[in-house]
Amino acid sequence: MRPECGAVLPGKGGAVHMKEFRSFLSPQIHSFIRYRQASQRWNDSSYEENLMLFDHYCHANDPCATALTQEMVDGWCRQRRTETNNSCRSRIYVVDSFVRFLNMRGLSNVQPPQIPRKERRRYLPHAFTEEELIRFFHECDSIPVINSRKETIIRKMSVPVFFRLLYSSGIRTNEARLLLRENVDLRRGILDIQYSKGHDQHYIVLHDSMLEIMRRYDAAINGIVPEREYFFPSIRNSHFNRGWVTKNFNLLWRKANTSHATAYEFRHHYAVTNLNQWTGYGFEFHDKLVYLSKSMGHTTLESTKYYYSIVPGLSEIIKEQTENSSEWMIPEVPLDEETY
Repeated sequence: MRPECGAVLPGKGGAVHMKEFRSFLSPQIHSFIRYRQASQRWNDSSYEENLMLFDHYCHANDPCATALTQEMVDGWCRQRRTETNNSCRSRIYVVDSFVRFLNMRGLSNVQPPQIPRKERRRYLPHAFTEEELIRFFHECDSIPVINSRKETIIRKMSVPVFFRLLYSSGIRTNEARLLLRENVDLRRGILDIQYSKGHDQHYIVLHDSMLEIMRRYDAAINGIVPEREYFFPSIRNSHFNRGWVTKNFNLLWRKANTSHATAYEFRHHYAVTNLNQWTGYGFEFHDKLVYLSKSMGHTTLESTKYYYSIVPGLSEIIKEQTENSSEWMIPEVPLDEETY
């Protein structure tokens, strides 16, 4: 039921179940999305989520509004005390683009938000130890089922498989979340990754042990969510959101370990582990690097070469074995977890 004028929806500033755009902006937002999709400048995972949150914010604060105001834009886009510049940029970038879209078409005269300057700093991902990983996956396997609730059954079944897939394949968290069941070949053990940051399709070959886990999971979860679209389905037969990944990883990691880590760092771990194993291969190293780059969905080798900068002494080893210069090492990188 539509709230009365002046009412504030519950959940302001907290979790919101996002199924549709609610505010007066809905028609313009759909036009904006179609425009961006047509120009291949649309990211379903982050843009739509942040635009949906802005839409819900506008609706919650003024359900009877009929025009976008400066107050709405400034209120939503103001940098929060807990946000870094980069986090704020990620959250408000799509709103800035949306406001400019409206202005260019004479649908608004609101000033676009001030976007914070991008921070560039050296990022050293967590180096997982074997003991940490054993404890973490033990917690994943020990998730309880509460009162036979379907939601907790899905969580217990999905979490151990989801994080093992990140660990064993180097797949991006978004790629795993949005993985369609039809793009998982459980006969040959190949994942067809349609979504990626660079929008390039690529393939991932599963390790035999991971393939067996995926097969067992597929059979079991199909009994809970039949005819599902996504390989890892939510209770509503959709995909999990980014908050689900962060919340589950943080909860289980903190129960098992005292160090700081993120789920995305499984990708770094995968790359670095392979690089360390290949340092004795001489000229064959370049061929293996190309394979690693393709399997991780990098559009160029430069993105893969970034990992040289976080493997101690690796550049000198490669230079000695291949007589190649290491001048292309990247010592400074932006802190953007989906970049690599």
